[in-house]
Amino acid sequence: MKPTRRALLGASALAPLALPAIAQPQWPERPVRVIVPWPPGGSTDVLCRILCEQMQARLGQSFVVENRPGAGGNIGADAVAKSTPDGYTMGPMTLTVWAIGQYLYERLPYNPDRDFQPISMHWELPNVFVVPAQYVPSRNVREFVEWAKARRQGVAYGSPGVGTTPHLSGALFAARQGVDAQHVPFRGAAQTIPAMLAGDVNFAIDNLASYVPVIQEGRMRALAVTSAERHPALPDVPTMREAGLEDFVVTSWCAMSFAAGVPRPIVDRANATMKAIAEDQAVKERFLRTGAQAVWSSPEGVLERARRERPLWQEMVRISGARLE
Repeated sequence: MKPTRRALLGASALAPLALPAIAQPQWPERPVRVIVPWPPGGSTDVLCRILCEQMQARLGQSFVVENRPGAGGNIGADAVAKSTPDGYTMGPMTLTVWAIGQYLYERLPYNPDRDFQPISMHWELPNVFVVPAQYVPSRNVREFVEWAKARRQGVAYGSPGVGTTPHLSGALFAARQGVDAQHVPFRGAAQTIPAMLAGDVNFAIDNLASYVPVIQEGRMRALAVTSAERHPALPDVPTMREAGLEDFVVTSWCAMSFAAGVPRPIVDRANATMKAIAEDQAVKERFLRTGAQAVWSSPEGVLERARRERPLWQEMVRISGARLE
């Protein structure tokens, strides 16, 4: 029996439901540009290159690193924010972009909540409270506070520059402990460390990665780390809380990001790849050798963490008096 016209129309209406879904483009189909807002050789650059090497191996396309430093990371960050949202430009955005810059700078060329599409957390790195062993007798934070307060001329602390987490950490510590402390900005730990070893600077609460070798050599004494838990690279060094300072969890962290508007399937594939990389034991060990820990999060978790931490960083910027154009 021939099918009726009504039956044919009914079959044609149902036909689209039986068709396979249109396939999403298999990102990446060409090389991905990775803009690093900091110079070559620093922790952000080194850890980004490890990640890119792994992304390339797992996804079969080149991830080409382009260093674009300047203006405290804002030049490179702005380049990512203003890139075409097609998944072929990304970059490591540090804590300054997500949670500090809006309080530190008079104007920012981007809005961290509006202009970026986070992919995942990438790494986390605490600061370490260090003193030069030859010039400072203190063996713990409490002894240091007593020693510092007894010095008529006060003390000086070094940092990689105005508005950096080491600068803000030192300012917060001095304010809370009532220590007369003078900030001495340098261009990086490569300058801070010699100044401390010469006795020109009394302490620093600086990124752990730069100080592990001189601590292990005995030339620097580590009094505490600013993470919530002890750090694997310095398991015998107490946390600030263990040292008697409450509410002093201060870590530097970084999250990889696209520009806002990148299609969610691309974000999800990049996120899943970063999760696999962060869980790779060999990668974890490579990160730890730099003093950092490999971490992962959902895209939403990046902004949730930034918003949670902003009140503390706002307070730290206010206490430090730092302000940049």
